[in-house]
Amino acid sequence: MKWIKDATEGTIVAGGNLNQLFYPRGIIVDGLGQIYVADFCNHRIMRWCEGKEEGEIIVGGNGQGNQSNQLNGPYGLSFDDEGNLYVADSFNHRIQKFEIIL
Repeated sequence: MKWIKDATEGTIVAGGNLNQLFYPRGIIVDGLGQIYVADFCNHRIMRWCEGKEEGEIIVGGNGQGNQSNQLNGPYGLSFDDEGNLYVADSFNHRIQKFEIIL
C-alpha cells in the first residue's frame, strides 16, 4: 500500500491478480520510481512500474533452483551506481548480479 500524508485510504501498489506476492522479503525503488520486490517463496524478483496495474518478473520465475536463471529464497536487493541489481539468493548461499533493462 502507498499512503499520502494524512490520507484516510491507501493505494495498492503491489500484489493481487496474477502478480501476488508470497512472503515478500526485500524492496527497493530505482531512480525512475519503479518498485522491486524480492518475492521469497515464489523465488523471483518482481518490478512494478508507475501507472501499471500488474508487476512483471524480471529475475527468476523459472522455479526454485540453483541455476543462473533461478533463485531459491531471494531476500535482499541493492543497486550499484551503474544500475545493476544485486540479489541475495539466501538458500543458494550466493549474491547474483543482474543487468536490468528498463
